[in-house]
Amino acid sequence: MCHVIVTCRSMLWTLLSIVVAFAELIAFMSADWLIGKAKTRGNSEPGDEASRGPPEPYHPTLGIYGRCIWNPGKQHFQRETLCGPYAESFGEIASGFWQATAIFLAMGIFILCTVALVSVFTMCVQSIMKKSIFNVCGLLQGIAGLFLILGLILYPAGWGCQKAVSYCGHYASAYKPGDCTLGWAFYTAIGGTVLTFICAVISAQAEIATSSDKVQEEIEEGKNLICLL
Repeated sequence: MCHVIVTCRSMLWTLLSIVVAFAELIAFMSADWLIGKAKTRGNSEPGDEASRGPPEPYHPTLGIYGRCIWNPGKQHFQRETLCGPYAESFGEIASGFWQATAIFLAMGIFILCTVALVSVFTMCVQSIMKKSIFNVCGLLQGIAGLFLILGLILYPAGWGCQKAVSYCGHYASAYKPGDCTLGWAFYTAIGGTVLTFICAVISAQAEIATSSDKVQEEIEEGKNLICLL
């Protein structure tokens, strides 16, 4: 018989686990890690400068394996920017440091997505082979957090690669972004890493809440749905 146990701590842990996994995945796939120096929009129609003034500058963006640039043929497409991967294979990622970053982040995100999937079932199943799912998932989240930290530490070391220099100017070097600024994806990845460790801590509290004496008493009374604050 499945006893559905819902507590505030377990629900909070489940929701945060799902949010963290999606946040890290979206950040990893985004091209908004570095916002490049301003560039002039080209291919304007004759007479545009006289009627509208000089074209406004735009800021290209660069991610771990993707980029967004100005779309000179926007009269044929609705979007003003073209976004997509600049690397057609893993070996074409601009820097060896970024390749290592991609590996560590991918490993961390895979673990987080697995935990997020498992967390949905913790309301019904709290242990496997006499091991608490909360404790096991909390440990996995801690390991994922370490992978994410390694990836985020290595990422700025690649700012001196040729690709980054073309976006950020010649002053760009390892841990110095030059004329670039950090985009929302980088900050999202950092925030997600912090939340990953918070989830690991909350998982221990969720385990305490779901294995409390009050829960055991209600199970012995034959209740299948147990909701606790």
